[in-house]
Amino acid sequence: MSSEQRKIRNEELGMRNKDKGLGTGDRGLKIIVRNLIVKETSNFVPRPCSLLPVLRSLFLFSLLIAHCSLLTAQDVPGIDFNTPPILVPAVEAAPEIGSQAAVVVDAETGTVVYAKNALDEIPPASLTKLMTMHLVMNEINEGRVSLDDIVPLGEESWAQNQPPRSSLMFLAPGQTVTLREIMLGMAIPSGNDAAVAAALYLAPSVDDFAKIMNREARRMGLVKTRFVEPSGISEDNMTTAAEFAAFCMEYIRLHPYSLSEFHSVREFAYPKSMNMPEALRNRPRTIVQPNRNNLLGVFPGVDGIKTGYIDESGYNIALTAQQKDTRFIAVILGAEGSRIRDRDGQTLLSWAFANFKTVRPEIPPLEKVKLWKGREKQVSLRLAESSAFTSPLDRAASLRYAIKINEPLVAPLPASYSVGWLFLADDEGELRRIQLVTAEEYQQGNIFKRIWDSIRLFFMKRR
Repeated sequence: MSSEQRKIRNEELGMRNKDKGLGTGDRGLKIIVRNLIVKETSNFVPRPCSLLPVLRSLFLFSLLIAHCSLLTAQDVPGIDFNTPPILVPAVEAAPEIGSQAAVVVDAETGTVVYAKNALDEIPPASLTKLMTMHLVMNEINEGRVSLDDIVPLGEESWAQNQPPRSSLMFLAPGQTVTLREIMLGMAIPSGNDAAVAAALYLAPSVDDFAKIMNREARRMGLVKTRFVEPSGISEDNMTTAAEFAAFCMEYIRLHPYSLSEFHSVREFAYPKSMNMPEALRNRPRTIVQPNRNNLLGVFPGVDGIKTGYIDESGYNIALTAQQKDTRFIAVILGAEGSRIRDRDGQTLLSWAFANFKTVRPEIPPLEKVKLWKGREKQVSLRLAESSAFTSPLDRAASLRYAIKINEPLVAPLPASYSVGWLFLADDEGELRRIQLVTAEEYQQGNIFKRIWDSIRLFFMKRR
């Protein structure tokens, strides 16, 4: 290689390895500004990087941590405790609650808008049954079981054999019960007998099922959540508000039908004539039990999920509600009474809906960008993540976007390689930035293509 070629190659490497900052002074950046909703001319340009906004963000976030006792030592998959600066003013004005721990999260974006003692380890009590239901629905989704299956009732699942003070659906010897009824028996009256019956339908023993529960918790990235049995009666089951909020996000994402089919059903009547042995069908002694979630029909949009109580945990609830196009999940642990739990739930959901909303921008197809020294002439781009974000309620009425590309893009480029940013803004400023990455892998072109593009890049740089 000649000295001139080495010089050209070194200059290229310098260009490709330079800081990927997005300041407007970078000559290698391509800026494209487009409107999303309004079609007025936009003067929005992302601001050059500087220490001032970084220090301001760190200061605001430190205040947020002090106010809300946010997560500091551990990441929880699926939820984001790095509160965007645009949300900080509302988060700092969050209400006080009496429960020991709580987290409120945007169910779509995973953005945490409220946290109190998010890492405190507290027994989930009957919230445990959501993991049991999740595993059942996984089996249904895989086609291995059906809601219409008849579930055998061994002695271990009979109501009379459950620990004292258990909540029950009242399973008994000789009954015929479907898996659908078992699921309703867990969701509505929170039957411990129903949870045991479900566990034994999927596993040889309760202990074996607990191992499956823990394996699933590890797969989901929940490191502090652990189970010893499927109903929640044991104080040795454990979780945190942060981890259980993350679990609930995934639960709703995977099983959205569970809210309408199980968790928002107001009452459960069991046993009915069809469940009884033939000799007892004329007198089934049906027991009607209400849903333990007292906010169903009380707070607008509440359609789940589950309550729980044992002495060691206090009163727990995993709440979710949707208003318009925004859904929040609130996990509240360790309340000293059911009224305190319900009041805290209403307080947090009211505050969340009054201050935040989910925004789902529709981003037009991204324009291709020139590729240098490659087999292909252009690079196809994609967003590294969803464009949806959590916004203050009074922002994002109209949006526009700006694209900044770290040009030149020189082959080879791996798939999902960061090449720039897409910025979303309204009239008050930036709301969200999303990394742009390559849609696929791009190989180098032949030697003639590489030499020719090297010469062109050299003279372009000298302009």
